[in-house]
Amino acid sequence: MKSLQLLSFLLLSCIITPANTHGGKKKEALGSQSQHTRAKKDQQNSETKFRLYTDKTEESCQIFWNQLETLDKCGFNASLPLVMIVHGWSVDGILESWIWKMAAALKSQHKQMNVIIADWLTSAHQHYPIAVQNTRYIGQEIADFLEWLEESIQFSRSNAHLIGYSLGAHVSGFAGSYISGTNKIGRITGLDPAGPLFEGMSPTDRLSPDDANFVDAIHTFTKQHMGLSVGIKQPVAHFDFYPNGGTFQPGCHIMHVYNHIAQYGITGITQTVKCAHERSVHLFIDSLLHNDKQSTAYWCNDINTFEKGMCLSCRKNRCNTLGYNIREERLPKSRRLFLKTRAHMPFKVYHYQFKIHFINEIQGKQIDPTFTISLTGSKEDAKNLPITVVEGINGNKTYSFLITLDTDIGDLIMIKLKWEATAVWENIWDTVQTIIPWTKGTRRPGLIVKTIRVKAGETQQKMTFCSQSINNLHLHPAQEKTFVRCEDRFQRQNSK
Repeated sequence: MKSLQLLSFLLLSCIITPANTHGGKKKEALGSQSQHTRAKKDQQNSETKFRLYTDKTEESCQIFWNQLETLDKCGFNASLPLVMIVHGWSVDGILESWIWKMAAALKSQHKQMNVIIADWLTSAHQHYPIAVQNTRYIGQEIADFLEWLEESIQFSRSNAHLIGYSLGAHVSGFAGSYISGTNKIGRITGLDPAGPLFEGMSPTDRLSPDDANFVDAIHTFTKQHMGLSVGIKQPVAHFDFYPNGGTFQPGCHIMHVYNHIAQYGITGITQTVKCAHERSVHLFIDSLLHNDKQSTAYWCNDINTFEKGMCLSCRKNRCNTLGYNIREERLPKSRRLFLKTRAHMPFKVYHYQFKIHFINEIQGKQIDPTFTISLTGSKEDAKNLPITVVEGINGNKTYSFLITLDTDIGDLIMIKLKWEATAVWENIWDTVQTIIPWTKGTRRPGLIVKTIRVKAGETQQKMTFCSQSINNLHLHPAQEKTFVRCEDRFQRQNSK
């Protein structure tokens, strides 16, 4: 039944309709900030349980608002930073396993911190539109809790970092906007902030950059169904990360359901359904567990441009680190960053831009070849990586490709470029050359490839590779050419 409920969430139609019938407009369904603030101040009992993580699996110590003795009992240290994990909408009314994994990862890497789990299951285990309305109340309670810490034990809100998943991201945003005074919460991280009833809303009705001194967000499931998506697509932070474009994630296709069943049992069906949405959580945990494999993302206008490798620049803060170790920088406008990842942890890949200048010697004849590229590095090799020229090769033009590697091959030493083709393709190519007269000598026409220019995203190193055979620059079907490092004649040109 859990999987059916989650599937209904993905389909969204049965969830959204009740909200609109009650509120008319989406904004009315959420309610106003002042209405929720007044209502919350009238309540005496907090619906949120603040659980201090105790370094033991799925164990915590509850801190009660306005009861100072519980701070001492649980061992809260006002001199240490606070990270508060805020879960999202609940299907079954229990805290999900990822919460404890994240708490353990935070403490294992940064023992000198307080980790609190904001348990708002009572309000989250409702029909989705009701849970959405409750996000404001819970945000107010978290704001009240932080104000109490500040007033009673002089804990500075600037030392607080809220990590909110799905609806919890917007809860965190409301907490930041409701907290009194001019000083803001230190940081808010939104992990695939929920989309339904928040997409397209004003900054006051969702997570926004104004809610903390620094706000970052990771978008992993913005693929639309009937015009709506599980995760919000629009930027909501100072830095918004879109792994693999943000629409869907590798390893989360329904075809992987059998793998998930083998790993999780029958609950593997549920894991498949929520895989892409929850990937944001595991990307963040990954940034805590693998300090030596931090994922870099790059500022780009859109995913199509990024997938051509044209945005691998770190000049003027154009790149940043995804996850806990992000470089915190307030920007006047949200910045969208893209990156590729693997299907499993550690998620890091190494990004390369390959710029290859092709000359098609058959004038007026466009060809659509498929190439593979093999790389020799100082540490490892990578073989038979496919690259495809989407728009075809015609005339004299430079084409840009994005290549990603799962491993660090070290310094790139040599490149082998092969034109993949069958015997049939070779015969067609020879026939074309027979029909079209070739008068420039006896050599049969092909593609001329003089140089390959490479930029490594992670190191920002730029390299130029020249054909090993300077007397024969032609590439034909089923043929492979070798390119070696040479003097960079383009060094003085600015590369994107």
